[in-house]
Amino acid sequence: MKKLAFILFAFQGLLCQAQTALYNSGTMQIHDQGQMGFHTNLINDGSFDENLGLAGFYGDLPLTVSGAFAVTFFDLEISNPDNVSLETSLNTRNNSNFIMGDFFTNRALTDNYLNFLDTATSNGSGNISKVDGYTGISNQQNFSFPVGDEFQLRQLVLNSNAVNIFARCAYFFEDANNPSTFAQGFNTNTKANTLGPISSTEFWRLEGNVPSTIQITWNERSAIESLVTDVNRLGIVGWSKASNQWVSIPSNGAVGDLSQGFIRSTSFIPDAYEIITFGNSLGEATALINPDNFLVTPNGDGINDFLVIPETELSPNNAIQIFDRYGLKVFEMNNYTNEFNGFATTNNFVIAKDKGLPAGVYFYILSLSDIGLDFQGFLYLAN
Repeated sequence: MKKLAFILFAFQGLLCQAQTALYNSGTMQIHDQGQMGFHTNLINDGSFDENLGLAGFYGDLPLTVSGAFAVTFFDLEISNPDNVSLETSLNTRNNSNFIMGDFFTNRALTDNYLNFLDTATSNGSGNISKVDGYTGISNQQNFSFPVGDEFQLRQLVLNSNAVNIFARCAYFFEDANNPSTFAQGFNTNTKANTLGPISSTEFWRLEGNVPSTIQITWNERSAIESLVTDVNRLGIVGWSKASNQWVSIPSNGAVGDLSQGFIRSTSFIPDAYEIITFGNSLGEATALINPDNFLVTPNGDGINDFLVIPETELSPNNAIQIFDRYGLKVFEMNNYTNEFNGFATTNNFVIAKDKGLPAGVYFYILSLSDIGLDFQGFLYLAN
């Protein structure tokens, strides 16, 4: 959506204070197909929740949303490199478009968050645009939280067994032993006997009372090499509220190498844990085999135009899944016979899907049912 000019609507009870904020003490509304662009702070002490159309935060000055009441927008957009601070919660009911800049929430004030209602979605989040703080969902079952810190998107993918009346998530690039916004530390030496080293680099806070699985990623900043020498021994761990120690959250195995990858949990209840991070499970390595990595260059020259995996000839009954660097599934197929040429088959908000996936590193998992083996590896897509 293109950048919009600032539009000021005059309603009863609407005042402009020294040209530093748009102040609403009465009733404001964006009508269907309406568009409102904010280049100044928003103070909401009235009703501003029956909106349709688009609200965007633009410009190159830091902006703040504050007031006695939360604002609810329909479509939401941010394109402000100096960020938008939420001093009260902000709700969105449809699509949120992340272009540039972060929505920032103070992690010490957990009641301030960007909240996605019902069927609301998030598009375009990345290192330059995300939520630096808490994100919430209301009446949603599955969601990818666009959370991170000042520098990186570190999203957490939640898949729940039922609809969450409410769930909330934030990412912390901090040492869990001495977190900045918690009343207690989470000693990484206080742990179950089955655990080895636990990350003191980063963690997530996830709240929710519905049994769920999660998916989290790691990258070079995660320092996974300080925890394991074999990613098959990497696991998800959580600080148990019941036992006041780190315990294992069972997972389905890690995919990747020591510099980047992702891991999925089995079902658990998020509210049973204070925080979640990576740890060494000290268990048996999984049965995954690491074949060659691949280069795919779909430029029509007949060389590496498709992902060709010779092992599929050993098992016509197979299944492949391909994930991007954030762990989002972009391709899947049963009985794969080398069809992947850089185009997505899934419907998870791939930008410009008809033009092919962006260049970069992807992960794949290949299950060969006829011989009972699973493969995992990397591919580099060069368009």
